[in-house]
Amino acid sequence: MQQPIAILDSGVGGLTVAKEVMRQLPQEKLIYFGDTARTPYGSRPAQEVGLFTRQIIDFLMQYKPKMIVIACNTATAVALEESKQRLNIPVIGVVHPGARAAIKSTRKNVVGVIGTEGTIKSGAYERALKQISPSINVISLACPTLVPLVESGLFKDSQVTATVAEALKPLLSIELDCLILGCTHYPFLMKPMKAVVGPNVRLISSADETAREISTILYHRSQLAHTADAPVHQFFSSGDAQKFHDIAVDWLGEEMKQQTIVWQTAAVGE
Repeated sequence: MQQPIAILDSGVGGLTVAKEVMRQLPQEKLIYFGDTARTPYGSRPAQEVGLFTRQIIDFLMQYKPKMIVIACNTATAVALEESKQRLNIPVIGVVHPGARAAIKSTRKNVVGVIGTEGTIKSGAYERALKQISPSINVISLACPTLVPLVESGLFKDSQVTATVAEALKPLLSIELDCLILGCTHYPFLMKPMKAVVGPNVRLISSADETAREISTILYHRSQLAHTADAPVHQFFSSGDAQKFHDIAVDWLGEEMKQQTIVWQTAAVGE
């Protein structure tokens, strides 16, 4: 039986990571949990986010995953280290992969970070960036209006650019050359964000770098999947199953044509 990679998020944001894993590692089976009933995490106390993360991980462990991916920046900032200590399998987050991608990209050494209130308050990205490059100038901004926009399925709405512009307004006068999307929901808004920040600012999503890190870790542990059978993925949501399904199908796009996904609902912590 093929051991899966387990991915968790506060809602649909982690689908940006799941899509990249499906693209880069098409033989790997995924177990995904989106906590859509309790999203967003960004405005919640850190203790509560930590509890929710533990509950979801305990649920996912019944499927005997070979790795846990915390594909939520807020949960990564709060619960990654505790989860690593608690489990005997690799646990990775999305903050350090995003920071590494930004360091590779920046030429001016001025990096912007947008995220939820919880992620920005934690200072996780600033620590990760300065750990790699101590002289880097980090400009951080909380954008609490953006996650609800994605979770409601309105990321393609005609008014979305105006909402994004208002959220990013404090950064527009700063000479950045790259902006870390410090929330896995934000790549859903990549197009309007590009329109707002302009062509000279590169938008950094952690999804691509996270998928590469997954591949590297599994390779070194001799755990990459090698099977002739196409994987059957399991996607769980704790809230509105139809809305989660519709957003996931829209986002996964081409990957959906090559993959088999079983859609399920599950509550945790009740």
